[in-house]
Amino acid sequence: MERLQMDDRNTYKIGLISVLCCNTFWGFLPIYWQALKPIDSAVIIFYRIALMFLVCFAACAFRTNIKELFKPMFESRKKLFVYVAAGIVITLNWSLYIWAVNAGYVIQTCMGYFLEPLVVCCFGVVFYKEKANKWKKISMIFAFCGLMVMIIGYREIPFIALGLGLSFAIYSAIKKSVFLNPIQSLLYETLFLTPIALIVIVYLENSGNGALETAGGFKFFLLMFAGLATAIPMGLFSFAANKLPLITLGLCEYIAPSITLILGIFLFKEPFDLIQFSAFVVIWIGLIFFTYGEFADMKKT
Repeated sequence: MERLQMDDRNTYKIGLISVLCCNTFWGFLPIYWQALKPIDSAVIIFYRIALMFLVCFAACAFRTNIKELFKPMFESRKKLFVYVAAGIVITLNWSLYIWAVNAGYVIQTCMGYFLEPLVVCCFGVVFYKEKANKWKKISMIFAFCGLMVMIIGYREIPFIALGLGLSFAIYSAIKKSVFLNPIQSLLYETLFLTPIALIVIVYLENSGNGALETAGGFKFFLLMFAGLATAIPMGLFSFAANKLPLITLGLCEYIAPSITLILGIFLFKEPFDLIQFSAFVVIWIGLIFFTYGEFADMKKT
């Protein structure tokens, strides 16, 4: 009995370290994307797609027979459609994220990822007829109020935050029917986009608009880690997901945008005025209700 309890504690400890490392890494990732300047964001995005495929292929081929590697993807038209759709949506999400970071909208990316779990919850209620307890319903109201603070305060819609939150929520909804480990799933999701990315990369490099011509050797070398920059946090999250309760995973997801928010204010010196602060406070209150709602659901199971 004591041995089992010790094993459970060790499993939880390893899982917690993994998810903390994952979200800390994700939180500091804007430093890496900004370090790639003056490489154009579009160039970074196409390189990231190709390099992500190579990293995922290497990781999967190490554990799986190459002849069997792509079989699950082509088992049915529905599965094929799911992976292609998921690949397009997550590519749009990451592309918007990289562009926003390098264009000086780091704080808006934080808002997008703070909103994301609330939007996912809303999607679950609307599209999958999932039941939300009263605390989660209150959290969605606060999220909406936080957005309204931004819209009324600036008299414009925060498209970056909404785009990131909605695209990742759509991605999560699509992935609801996928039961593969994240690295293999990412491999399938980038498979059809990689040839397009490679053609664009060759064209850009030959025309003098690629990474080598605009940034030089060291920045090009740094760019080669773009695939790992995505695969490492995904791998850590996958490792932690099997060892931790969902509530712990959910709470730890707020670490990354919190770190990025601090970087946006103090390192990248982005303006952070009263309107943004008020919007974040309202959303954070919503997240408190959301977290309490998660605890309430966990107690029922």
